[in-house]
Order: sequence, then C-alpha cells, then structure tokens
Amino acid sequence: MCGRYAATKDPATLVKEFDAVDNTEGMARPDHNVAPTKNVVTVVERHPRDADGSVLEDEPAQRRLRVMRWGLVPFWAKDKSIGAKMINTRAETAASKPAFRKALKRHRCLVPADGWYEWQRLGEKKGKQPYFMTPRDGSSLAFAGIWETWRDPKEKDAPPLVTCSVLTVDAVGPLTDIHDRMPLVLSKDAWRQWLDPDLDDVAELLQPPPLQVVDQLELRPVSNKVNSVRNNGPELIERVDPAQQLDEEPALFDAPNSA
Repeated sequence: MCGRYAATKDPATLVKEFDAVDNTEGMARPDHNVAPTKNVVTVVERHPRDADGSVLEDEPAQRRLRVMRWGLVPFWAKDKSIGAKMINTRAETAASKPAFRKALKRHRCLVPADGWYEWQRLGEKKGKQPYFMTPRDGSSLAFAGIWETWRDPKEKDAPPLVTCSVLTVDAVGPLTDIHDRMPLVLSKDAWRQWLDPDLDDVAELLQPPPLQVVDQLELRPVSNKVNSVRNNGPELIERVDPAQQLDEEPALFDAPNSA
C-alpha cells in the first residue's frame, strides 16, 4: 500500500479545500485509477524566490497545488526508471534511508485523494477482493508525501523531473482485515506542520493515524476491473457484492505490489 488510488476533484475544488494556489498549469486530470508513474496533484508549501531563484526566507511560505510524477526519483539516481519501484516510502525508515531522508527533511507534500484501493486475500484459489477506502462525508484524504527534483545527467538541457512518494504505516482498526499497511493519512490539523518548509523534524507525525480517522472511512468492496490500469471511470468506485463477483467476474490482473 498504496499502489492505486482515485483523485477526481478539479483544482478549483482542491484550492478551496487545501487553501492553496493553483500551479497545475492545466495538467490535472480526474483519475479513478491512479497508478505508478502517472502525473498526480500534490500540495506543497514553499517560500517565494527572487528573479535569480534565491529563496526569500523572510517572505511567508505559500501553499500551492503542483503536478508531480508518482514514483520518487532521488536526485542522485542515474536513471528515472527507479521511480516505478519507489511509489511508497515506509514511514518507519524514511529518516534513515539515503533515498528518502533528504526529502523527508526538506521536501514534504500532501497528496490529495478521494480514497485508495487495497486488495484483500480471500484464499489460495479465490484470489483477491479489491476495496476502496474513502471518507464517508466526501472530503479529500491527504496522504503524507515526499518529493524530489531530478535532472537527467545525460541530458543537461532537459527540464527537471519532479517526483513524489506516499508514506505508508501499519494499518489500524478494521483496515487490518484487508491489508497490513496503509497510507499515512494526515488529519487537517497536521497539514500545516507537515508542509512547513522551516521545520526539519516531523518524527511525531510519522505514526499510524488515530482510530477516529479510520472510523470516518467507508471500506467499500469494488469491482476487480480496477486491477487493470486500462480501466478508468466512476464505475470503479461503485459498491459491488463480493460473493456475486467471485461467481461471475474473474480478476483481470493481480493487484500491484505495495509496501
């Protein structure tokens, strides 16, 4: 976890929900089946820069919506393909792993989502049942994320690639019946601290969310059409009868690997 999620709200809605400025530049698209290496909308908070690109630390930081590629490519990577394996970052080791520790200290973001998918193992012969975890009130979830800027050492004139990763923690409450991991979902009162560009240490936030956060989620069984990234539409998040699906509709592909 998290290997797939849904993010369908337009930037204008997210601007209000996250109190941010829209810097998506027309690149944001509603997506019911967000998969690794796709472009995703994130929320960052940074100090403005002057004409020379220097950070104006005396100016207040501004919160912005920004499009990034899902799958972290560390600044020192020789090839961007490593990002496909780094869509998730385990919160327990993020501060010590060379690939993540700088980003955790300096480059944190929120990843807005309608909800995320997870696959429950039903037995050796029965396959897996996908679930969609989503707030009952229709509000957005905010996954804790980190981001990096990567420049291709072979193409020095190419524009930089900005990528991100979603932090994961041990699942809590009823989520443990579906999978042992979950994204680090931050409550609204933690957003400012997580995004604060002047704060180096966020260790206290790297914990599984409290049970009341999980209690606000609907754990909805959905169609195994979500297994294929070729399927994308509102039907993917509609409730299905798991028993009927096992009888009538075989899974298309295995669920993606998750951490």
